[in-house]
Amino acid sequence: MTAQDWAGRIKGAALAGLVAFALAVPLVGIDTNVDDATGHGFTTRFSWVVIAVASVFAGKLALGFVPHFHWAAPQGLRRRTTLKAGRGVFLIGLAAAVFALALPMLPFSSRYLVDLATTVLIYIMLGWGLNIVVGLAGLLNLGYAAFYAVGAYSFALVAQDWGLSFWLALPIAGLLAALFGILLGLPVLRLRGDYLAIVTLGFGEIVRIVLINWGSVTGGPNGIDGIPRPSFFGMPFVRNPPEGITSFSQFFHLDFDPGQRIVFLYYVILLLALLTNLFSLRLRRLPVGLAWEALRDDEIACRALGINPTSVKLSAFAISAMLGGIAGAFFATRQGFISPESFGFQESATVLAIVVLGGLGSQLGVVLAAVVLVTLPEFGREFDQFRMLLFGAAMVAIMLWRPRGLLSARAPSIRLGAGDPA
Repeated sequence: MTAQDWAGRIKGAALAGLVAFALAVPLVGIDTNVDDATGHGFTTRFSWVVIAVASVFAGKLALGFVPHFHWAAPQGLRRRTTLKAGRGVFLIGLAAAVFALALPMLPFSSRYLVDLATTVLIYIMLGWGLNIVVGLAGLLNLGYAAFYAVGAYSFALVAQDWGLSFWLALPIAGLLAALFGILLGLPVLRLRGDYLAIVTLGFGEIVRIVLINWGSVTGGPNGIDGIPRPSFFGMPFVRNPPEGITSFSQFFHLDFDPGQRIVFLYYVILLLALLTNLFSLRLRRLPVGLAWEALRDDEIACRALGINPTSVKLSAFAISAMLGGIAGAFFATRQGFISPESFGFQESATVLAIVVLGGLGSQLGVVLAAVVLVTLPEFGREFDQFRMLLFGAAMVAIMLWRPRGLLSARAPSIRLGAGDPA
């Protein structure tokens, strides 16, 4: 390597470090919290700035030594690799499902861990729902939290006003969310790319503003409380049930433990997540799923083949919204309280980050990304404070090095035989 090459790489690394310095000073170098000792309205953390700049400089310099090469694998080897990758993904998914089933019974399990796993499963369901419209159909949706909110508020209102149980109100919330998905899909059928993203972003904000201002129905900024909890075949998880009703602990002759409800809710959302996964995998092999992927790749070719893009887009919006509504209904019954603040743009951004980071169209990738993004803030206040900054940095890194996501490869929906035309 010549001195000129070294100078060029050091210059590029220094430029990247300068950009990192300009971004790190306002983002991580200044904390606006009031310091009790000095009484000032902000404190400085220039050591964090130095770490950020040094990391970027070293990383950029190290990337210059990574060799770039392209190798076209033979067709037979590519097919064998795809088959092995498909089996590996299946085995990893099966192991993850077994671990999830056994999690509450493991020696290191705790109420906090089970509750955190429940939150992860909610975001996995949301990720799988958004993956249909973004990963499979190729329609960018920046307002997915709107369907999440519709499902939560529909469940709360139906359960309270009509007195329906969780299992009866759950499908109603999903169907109402699907109806909103169709209503959103109708006016945006001719839009693509950035225009579609802007409209969906506006739809999400409209729903949030309506929830805040329609106080007579939604409770306004105060939200809705007292949402009924799910029961185990009519047996509530309470210490002293009403007269004539047997509680869960009384029926099974167990000592009352508040953690019993936490474990039950965990298994409920796990069941819903497994059903959602099977439902999504089955849809991908049906004509509607193949039409989604064809629409994503080339809409003009779809029209030439006789596929109706209108019905394909509407089906993607409706099914995606339904899954988001079901996740919202579970969120409402788990929390017992909902408010518009729980369904802002940050929720839509988080779910979209899960889909993009995990891999567009990848079921297992969504699981991996949801586990990382949801549990990362739990490691300390610093991670929670810079959560969105980390999201943005991760999105930039993925777009540069893995544009299709961490686990973008998957087995094809249709596999041609040796004698079939390509």
